[in-house]
Order: sequence, then structure tokens, then C-alpha cells
Amino acid sequence: MPFTSRAGVRLHWKLDGIPDGIRLVLLNSIGTDIGLWDATLPELRQTFRTLSIDTRGHGASDAPDGDYDLAGLAKDVAAIMDDTQFEDAFVAGVSLGGMIAMQLALDHPGRVSALGLICTSAAMDRDSWSQRVDTVRAQGTDAIAEMAVGRFLSSGFAAENPEVAERLRDAIRAQPDAGYAGAGAAIRDMELLDRLGEIIAPTLVVVGRRDISTPFEGHGDLLARRIPKVRTVHLDAAHLPPLEAPVALALAMVEFTQEIRKSE
Repeated sequence: MPFTSRAGVRLHWKLDGIPDGIRLVLLNSIGTDIGLWDATLPELRQTFRTLSIDTRGHGASDAPDGDYDLAGLAKDVAAIMDDTQFEDAFVAGVSLGGMIAMQLALDHPGRVSALGLICTSAAMDRDSWSQRVDTVRAQGTDAIAEMAVGRFLSSGFAAENPEVAERLRDAIRAQPDAGYAGAGAAIRDMELLDRLGEIIAPTLVVVGRRDISTPFEGHGDLLARRIPKVRTVHLDAAHLPPLEAPVALALAMVEFTQEIRKSE
């Protein structure tokens, strides 16, 4: 497996798609890994050269102790882009991945040619995330796994696809406690909202109609109003469209890229 090391932490990544395709970086949500994108890849790999990354604390990447922050997680992505010769890219992320993508676009604007913000937010409830971080550090990820799956997937999808719900639940339980808590701290402490107007990259905001974690009202609408160049798409999904609506999500990303090219 390929890894990049930054500040003593090994970060796992994977390349896919056509070698001369449009460069696309894919970032996972908290509690998942690069496998989150598997169902989208058959559509994405026809257009893009994809770089899927296990965020620090997730998947095969190292999970150091302590609080993580979005600025450091964005530097992780930039370091991997250096190693894979992705000078710039369409950077798309789900939930935490979208937060990292926004931070990358703010701190390293030359690396981000376009943004895909999928079921994410620039402002989450600090007290709620502080409590979740404390719970995981005291009791482990098993204590929040059931709650997390209930917020990640719509009840109808989970009932019709129990194997997907079970894999997700098992993955959260298997994640290192330090990795989940560290990433949770990054969500808790993020300071993105007042800087959204600084984002210069064309941005696709994807909202899940059944998303109770980052619904359009109070989350997606803030991104759509404050980021200068935005297109918003609503999908029939909860918090993880790569699982519930993979084809629709992939097609929205392809169409967005085509629109950008036509406008250039």
C-alpha cells in the first residue's frame, strides 16, 4: 500500500481512474475510510484520475494521540498531493472531508481547482462534539457506533441494506479511539464560517434530502450563500451519498466539472 509520511505520521492513499484524467482528490467522513468511495468509482474513473485518501486516524493511516486540527489535516492532503504529483485538483470530501477540503482551499488556494462539499458544514455544535470526543476517549468508539450509523444512513436505506449498515457499524467500532477523537476535535474546533467568502474555487455543494447531521437549512444553505461561486445539488440520501446515492453523486461531480470546462 502506498503511504506518505508527514511529521512522523504515515498517511495511506490510493490512485485510480484514467492516468490522463482530471485530477480528483476524495476525502472521507469521520468514522469511514477510502472504501466510502468504492461505489462511486465505476462512474468517476471514466473521467477522473482519482486520489483517495485515508484521513489521519482512519483506515490504514496512522492514528496519533491528541487533538487534530483542520489546518494540519489540510497539510496532510497537500503532502500527499506533492507525492502523487497532483499540483492541483478538484477536491471533494464528505462531512469531515468537506471541512478539510474547505481548509485546503483557504490555506492552499493554488492546490484546489474546484471544490466538492458533500453533506458538510462550516459550523457544527461545539458542545455536542466536545461531548462526543470525551465519550470516545473515555469509553471507546463502541459507545457511539450505533448513534453514528443512525445519523449517517437513512432508516429506509439501512433497513433495505442491513449489510451496509452492519459494515459501517463494525468499521466505526474498529476505528482507533484516538483517531476518531482526534478528528472529532478538529470538527469541534473548526473556524471556517467567517472565511467562506475567501474561497475562490468553483464549488459544488451536495445536500442529502434526508441528512439529519448537516441538513440544507443551517448548513448547506450557509455554504451556498457565502461561497462566491456555487452550484447546489440535492440528492435522495442521508449523510453519506457515496453509499446511498453513488451513481447520482458521481454524475453530479462529472457534470459540474464539464460545466467548469465550458465556462473557461
